[in-house]
Amino acid sequence: MRRHRNTKIVATLGPASSTHDQIENLFLNGADVFRLNFSHGTHADHKARIDIIRAIEKKHNHPITILADMQGPKLRIGKFSKEFIEVTKGQKFTLYQSEELGDEHRVSLPHPELYAVLTTGTELLLDDGKVRLKVLVNKNDIIETEVVIGGRLSNHKGLNVPGVKLPIPILTEKDIEDMEFALQHGADIIALSFVQTPEDVIKAKKLIGGRAKVGSKIEKPSAIDHLEEIINQSDAIMVARGDLGVEMPPEEVPSLQKRINRLCRYAGKPVIVATQMLESMITNATPTRAEATDVANAVYEGADAVMLSAESASGEFPNESVQMMGRIISQVESDSYYRMILNANRNRPDPTAADAITMAANQVSRTISAKAIVTFTTSGSTTIRASRERPEVPILAITSSPATARFLNLAWGVHSVLSKELVDFFHISEETSKLVVEKEFAVKGDFVVITAGLPNTRESNSNIFVSGSTNLVEIIQVE
Repeated sequence: MRRHRNTKIVATLGPASSTHDQIENLFLNGADVFRLNFSHGTHADHKARIDIIRAIEKKHNHPITILADMQGPKLRIGKFSKEFIEVTKGQKFTLYQSEELGDEHRVSLPHPELYAVLTTGTELLLDDGKVRLKVLVNKNDIIETEVVIGGRLSNHKGLNVPGVKLPIPILTEKDIEDMEFALQHGADIIALSFVQTPEDVIKAKKLIGGRAKVGSKIEKPSAIDHLEEIINQSDAIMVARGDLGVEMPPEEVPSLQKRINRLCRYAGKPVIVATQMLESMITNATPTRAEATDVANAVYEGADAVMLSAESASGEFPNESVQMMGRIISQVESDSYYRMILNANRNRPDPTAADAITMAANQVSRTISAKAIVTFTTSGSTTIRASRERPEVPILAITSSPATARFLNLAWGVHSVLSKELVDFFHISEETSKLVVEKEFAVKGDFVVITAGLPNTRESNSNIFVSGSTNLVEIIQVE
C-alpha cells in the first residue's frame, strides 16, 4: 500500500461514502485520512463507518487515520412562518430571543450570550455572508438591524459575527457527547471548530486526556490574532477556508493560508488545507482549472494534506475526486520548481542535538542516494522532525504504537509501519532491512538512513525507543 507521493489526502465520509465497498474504494484510490463530520449523521452512522475503516486497515495492513470533526458552537437563526422570506437592502430587521416564528421583518436569534457583545455597527453575516445586517440598537433582548445586503433567508441559516470574540465555550454539550463517543471508538484526531484562543485548545486537551491528538481549525479572525500560540498548543492544524473566508475579506485568505502553512512547518505540526478544493466535482466528473490550481498551490506551499468535503461525502463522483486530487499532487511533486520552493522555505533548525541529527540524516540521504529515511519512534517526534525537513526520499516511520502510526500517517512524506517493539539495539539493521524490502522502498544492496532515539547505553537489554529524544543517525545497506 505504498503511496508514491508525499502530500496526503483527507476524504470526508457521508451518504455517498458509507458502505464497506465505497470506503475501501476511496482508500485504494488514495485517501489516507477519513474525516467524520459530526455536524451531520448519527452516532450509529459514525460507528458503522469507524468499524469499516478499521476492518479495511486490518485487511490491508496499513494504518488509516480517523479525524473526528466537532460541529462547534455554530450560530443559527430560528424559524420562519414561511418556507423562506426575502429581505431588501436598507430595510430594518429585528432579532429577538423568543422562539416565536419569524417573518419578513424579524426572526429569533436563540443565542442569549450574543446579546451582551453585539454593539452598534457590528456586522452580522447570514447564510455564509449572502445576507448582511448591521446592528443599529441593542436593547438587551431585542436587536434592531439594517439590511446591508439583501437576499433570501430560510430556517436555521448560519450566522457569523466577524471581528468579535464570542463568549461561547469551544465545546458545546453536543460536542462533548460527540467527542466522548469518538474517543471511545478510537478516533485518532479530534478537530475543534471555531477555535479563538490557545486556552480553547488547552481546555479541550484536558477533556481529551491524551486519548487522541488535537487538531485546531483556523476559521475565525480571533484565531489569527493568537495563531502561533494556537499552533504550539495543537497537534495539527486545519485551514478551514470556508468560514475563514466568510469572516475575513476573501482577498486575505490566500496569504493567510501561506502564513499558516509556513508556521506549521516551522513548529512541526501537520497542516491540512480544506474547503471547496474541488467543489465543482460534487456534480461534475472533472474540476475547473481554477480548482486544480488551488489544490496545486497548497501542495507547492508544502501542506501536509489537502481535504475533500462534500466532494467525497455527498457528491456524485467521490472516487474520481480522490483520483483527481492524487494526480494533481503527483504532478506538482514531479515539478523541479516544487523542490526549489520546499528547499527555499526550509527552516533554520533549533540548536538541539535532535534537530542536528535530523538535518544530518537528510544531508546523508542526498549524498549517498539513499532510498529512504527510516525513523524508529514511540511518540512520533523523531518522524515529525524528519518530515519537517521535507527530504527528497520517503520517510518510513517504524513504531510499535498504533496511535502513533495513525497520527503520523497524516504527516508529509511519512509512511507508517507497525512493528514489534525492539529491545535490542543490534537488531535495528535487521528489522529495517526486512521492512524496507517488504514495503517496497528498497531492494538488497540499497542504502537507507536510520534515525532513532536511543538510551545512553547500548546494552542488549535496553529498549531502543526513547520518547522525545532523537540522537542516532546510521547508514545501512539493505541485506
